Amino acid sequence: MRRFAGKATKVLIVSAIMTACLAVSALAADIGIGVGATTGSSLRLRSEPSTSSTTITYLDKGVAVSILAKLDGWYKVSFEGYTGYVSADYLIEDQDGVFTSYGRINSDGVNVRAAASTDSDVAAALSKDTYLTVNGFTGGWYSVTCKYGTTGYVRSDFVDLTTDSSSGSEMGKKVVSTAKQYLGTRYVYGGASPSGFDCSGFTMYVYQQYGYSLPHTATGQWQSSSGTKVSRSEIQPGDLVFFCDPSRSNGKACSHAGIYIGDGQFIHSSSSRSGGVIISSLYDDYYNTYYVGAKRLG
Repeated sequence: MRRFAGKATKVLIVSAIMTACLAVSALAADIGIGVGATTGSSLRLRSEPSTSSTTITYLDKGVAVSILAKLDGWYKVSFEGYTGYVSADYLIEDQDGVFTSYGRINSDGVNVRAAASTDSDVAAALSKDTYLTVNGFTGGWYSVTCKYGTTGYVRSDFVDLTTDSSSGSEMGKKVVSTAKQYLGTRYVYGGASPSGFDCSGFTMYVYQQYGYSLPHTATGQWQSSSGTKVSRSEIQPGDLVFFCDPSRSNGKACSHAGIYIGDGQFIHSSSSRSGGVIISSLYDDYYNTYYVGAKRLG
């Protein structure tokens, strides 16, 4: 019995060690090995390293992503809390470890260290969803600057790279996140569901998820008593944006609507040849010319 118990104890110890090793390996799998920048617009982040796999979300051009692994023709990356694969044809690896992006802390009680090591002094402790500026990458750690000027290092698995600097309300950010889920959905005149949207049907549907009842016309949403009109310089993620092309408005105040997502871009359901739910720039010649205004509901 004693010998059997001894063997059982050894088995348990070995099992515990293996479990611990697996846990460390699982954790290490989330630590970045580098940083890359996307080179293509509306780049698909895929669930598997294959062009036939499903699309998780889309990445804009020039976005910084954390590289988790390198495969044959693909990179495993993470961005804004999503993890997936992008083609190596559309990603450039950072070579000097110096770049600028934004980051969001994804866990509570995350330490900012004085050096890129868990043995170094703690400069600050950050709570979940705290935003900071990421200045570089070294050995699995990001060099960061916190909101009030504290600088240091945070291990990369505790930071989600993002294009969002935290400007805007929490609801606005949630609205943008919801809207992006429908990228690629086809354009359907009069549509107001995930099977197909027109422009105002898209904005109406997204905001309906947050308790708002909007009219199913761009002009109706612009002229509705819901929300507050804001100047172009004050626009924040989640705000509705409106346009009026006289050739398409039939004399109405607006002919098109979308949702601002930050960095001069908005998401909308377009009837153009490459239409459906897409992301466009407010500074595009067409949209800049016919811009009417913005409205904040949250």
